[in-house]
Amino acid sequence: MFRYRRKRLDGVKNASMKKNIEIVPNIQKLFGTGDANLLVMEQGLSVGIDLKTDSVLIEGAPRDVARAEQIFTDFDYLNRIGQEIQTADLSSMLKVVAEDDSVTLRGLAEAGKQRQFGKRQVQPKSMNQRRYIDAIEKYDMVFGIGPAGTGKTYLAVAMAISALNNKKCSRIILARPAVEAGERLGFLPGTLQEKVDPYLRPLYDALYDLMDQEKVDRFLEKNVIEIAPIAFMRGRTLNDSFIILDEAQNTTSEQMKMFVTRLGFNSKAVITGDVTQIDLPNARRSGLVEAADILKNVEGVSFNYFSEEDVVRHHLVQRIIRAYDEKTRSQQMALELPRAVADQQVHENDPQPQEPPLQQ
Repeated sequence: MFRYRRKRLDGVKNASMKKNIEIVPNIQKLFGTGDANLLVMEQGLSVGIDLKTDSVLIEGAPRDVARAEQIFTDFDYLNRIGQEIQTADLSSMLKVVAEDDSVTLRGLAEAGKQRQFGKRQVQPKSMNQRRYIDAIEKYDMVFGIGPAGTGKTYLAVAMAISALNNKKCSRIILARPAVEAGERLGFLPGTLQEKVDPYLRPLYDALYDLMDQEKVDRFLEKNVIEIAPIAFMRGRTLNDSFIILDEAQNTTSEQMKMFVTRLGFNSKAVITGDVTQIDLPNARRSGLVEAADILKNVEGVSFNYFSEEDVVRHHLVQRIIRAYDEKTRSQQMALELPRAVADQQVHENDPQPQEPPLQQ
């Protein structure tokens, strides 16, 4: 038996339709902890939802009610065929469905199952993540630009593993600039691979999270998966490969041009980076920033931008990024204000043209 839950319909527009949906087995999983998922549907779809003893009452505009009803129908279908959705993934998927009326819960679940990401089911947790995944499937060169924690690298690695599992490519190449090392690499102990491994560790982390460690190690040994600094890409033509360039904001203009021209036949490249965390020395212009300007109108290249709203780490990370962005904006305004005042003063001090005297 379900407790009665009354949703206040304040703010629900055009609440002109009511729909009773019969309670089916295991439907309570859809509600989420403390009815959190119902709240997502109510806010995202502008409907009111009441849980009664043997039914669910949805109230709102006809179109919104129909979309909410479709979510219940899709969840029941997925439950009956035995396709389970993790609690955290379900909440994220509902947010995506609520934001885009062309997306269904069933469609998202089936797309994730078809991609075969390895030992994990990976679902987009925001609309920008979904567009990013769709762009990787559609385009041969994709840029993912945004702050830390938005899933740029993780989703790219997941899509690379999916392509490898589905035999759409024969190898995965993961590259990163080792900016902090520079000329000092020779002073570090160990082999060259051991020297650069610390800078490539995030890529290893994503691989081990998505695949069994033994399988990753076997692929690394056989060069089915290759992880290397971007400097190793020079002179190569990469055919039948899924190539990821991570931390691309730390590439120089020359490195970025070299990388984007490595693409061979039946290959796909994903370039990710955060333009707010550029570590290049001597204030050199980032190759990622330059590429976003030069390639923005090139057909076949897709640019995808993330914001703090797409952060999928601890909720505190989202607030921290927002605080830094606000600080940056306030500093920019502080710099621009004196310049604007100075320009205004110069304009006011300019000699004003005098009108010719009237002829008698």
